[in-house]
Amino acid sequence: MTLDATALGWDLPLPAEDRRLSPVTGLGREHWGQIADNLLLAVRRYASAEGAQLDLPGRPSRSGALSDGLEGWARTFALAAIRVRGDVGADPHGHLAFYRRGLVAGTRHATGGPRTDESWQDIRSIADAGQPMVESASVALGLHLSRPWLWDTLDPGEQDGVAAWLHDALTHDPAPNNWYLFPMMVAGFLEDVGRGDAASAASYRHGLELIEHWYDGDGWYRDGDGRAYDHYIGWIMHFYPVLQSWIRQDQELLDRYGDRLAAFLTTYLPTFDDNGAPLYQGRSLTYRTAALAAPAIASVTGRHPWSPGAARALTSRTLRYFLERGSVERGLFGLGWHGPHDASLQPYSGPASPYWAVHGFAGLLLPPDHEYWTATEEAPPAQDGTLAIRGVGWLVQRTPDGLARVHNHGSDHLHPGAAEDGPADPLYARLAYSTRTGPTTASNVADNSVEIEHDGRVSARRRVHPLGTGEDWAASAWRPRFPGTAGLAAGPPRSPGAHLPAAWVDTLVLTDGAHEVRVVRLRGIRPGTPVRLTGWALAAEEPGGLTTALADAPGVAGLTITGGGLVSHLAGLCGFDDGEVLRAPAGTAYGRWALVPAVTGTWHGSLLVAHVRLSDGEAGAPDVVGATVDGLSARISLPGGERVVRWSDEVPVVERA
Repeated sequence: MTLDATALGWDLPLPAEDRRLSPVTGLGREHWGQIADNLLLAVRRYASAEGAQLDLPGRPSRSGALSDGLEGWARTFALAAIRVRGDVGADPHGHLAFYRRGLVAGTRHATGGPRTDESWQDIRSIADAGQPMVESASVALGLHLSRPWLWDTLDPGEQDGVAAWLHDALTHDPAPNNWYLFPMMVAGFLEDVGRGDAASAASYRHGLELIEHWYDGDGWYRDGDGRAYDHYIGWIMHFYPVLQSWIRQDQELLDRYGDRLAAFLTTYLPTFDDNGAPLYQGRSLTYRTAALAAPAIASVTGRHPWSPGAARALTSRTLRYFLERGSVERGLFGLGWHGPHDASLQPYSGPASPYWAVHGFAGLLLPPDHEYWTATEEAPPAQDGTLAIRGVGWLVQRTPDGLARVHNHGSDHLHPGAAEDGPADPLYARLAYSTRTGPTTASNVADNSVEIEHDGRVSARRRVHPLGTGEDWAASAWRPRFPGTAGLAAGPPRSPGAHLPAAWVDTLVLTDGAHEVRVVRLRGIRPGTPVRLTGWALAAEEPGGLTTALADAPGVAGLTITGGGLVSHLAGLCGFDDGEVLRAPAGTAYGRWALVPAVTGTWHGSLLVAHVRLSDGEAGAPDVVGATVDGLSARISLPGGERVVRWSDEVPVVERA
């Protein structure tokens, strides 16, 4: 498919694809630059009279339209700064002149200038955990990158207004997570332009201290004090410290954070699909190409573990992936994943939120003669197999069809002390995520889950307790919560928060090629309790796009769903007596309507075992997988050999037979 600027709603035609230099994607620096220019020119249509607001069309965020207008200005300004910095000040489309005007208009009231309806000081200022604090970091980043061509051209009074507005970010409390890096970014800029003080020094120091506190080793950070692992680790926790150290030429910090970034990429890059798709897991997924922030800044700072040609192929492949699938409409990034998709959004998502995607354009900081742009593209290294990220509790599973799956036995996005009541968050609570399937919504049946029924309600997975990972397995435990949603049996709504004392659900996944075997143990649960295990949800635009079939093996509760070039297979091997296909009419990010395979059984004190498989439609019939159970021990037969899974107290043991 050829990218068409007119079809995307852009004014500037895109260069012809270059399949000589870029045989994998056809895209080079000229394409990236023209795409960036088109994105910047498209948002100008929605500028306010003085240019301090970019009021993009769409549903407002919880912060309101004025904050959304600042968000539109700040996030796109960062892209303009990247564009001009990479071209050493060349700016034929006048990007910085456009943003200079809005910057002055938005901040003049901060030092007593005339109040207008575009004043940023009136957007709830930069209050505690207020959205303008996020945008202050984008403003500071843009000013830092474009300093010779923008900040240095402001008169002293204009600089005073900008500095006064930014300084508010240093005197309010951020949200207790990656937000602490926003005042750190502001502080670094203010200190570099001679506007530093005790507050900036303290904010910068505190940000560096928290980075250390949240570092878990092997290149992975936590996003706050809980177990939140998602794309934020790449597009903020790595991107901001590395980029700021690079801008400030702080070699000591650049070495420290750059080494961690390189380590991170060794386990993060395998989570990308061969088709360019990032993993669909975690919040703020509408940022899309922001998932490229870490690999892009690694290339800028010489920390990427791949060759320049392979590194560029990955970023260009992901850019094409989204542009070819409806992420841009009438020139603008829309709210969703491919096209519009409400379930991919959070309450803080506004019309301009998707422009955090600009972090993925950091490669444009490199000049045209850099080897990142001049090397011939080459396919990224093959990464088939499994990879355990032990500190996170994830097991990455890749197959020759290009699919990437992550088995989640460690991320839950709950802060320490947070209540575990309420429904599960589909973006964190699932047992597994992939690059070609999305979780079902909270209002529909849950895919990739293990649930028990109690008093007419179905349990939810909330806080995840990792039990360990191995070469080809991962396991976790959680306390079953019962938020009152309909499930295995119909029942009236009940008050949320009920739980069973001393009750735990233990689940282990064992992988072999495309195969997954999920083993379930219950603790503190009375015999006779109904259990349901669900597999991979497949989605289509209409129900007719999916077909189902029952397993033909005698005595096996199993079924297969086919559609969209994928096959989702689920079979109960031990303890599961019935199989059924459940409807999810709210669909997923990959289609408006979905089906979920499920097997059901009853807990009687012995392990429950199910075979799960997600593959492309060309994979053919799955190999035979079998299992036998003896109490809390299971012998599992896989194409790669037999395994024995057994529990000793709370710790699972996996051995080759």
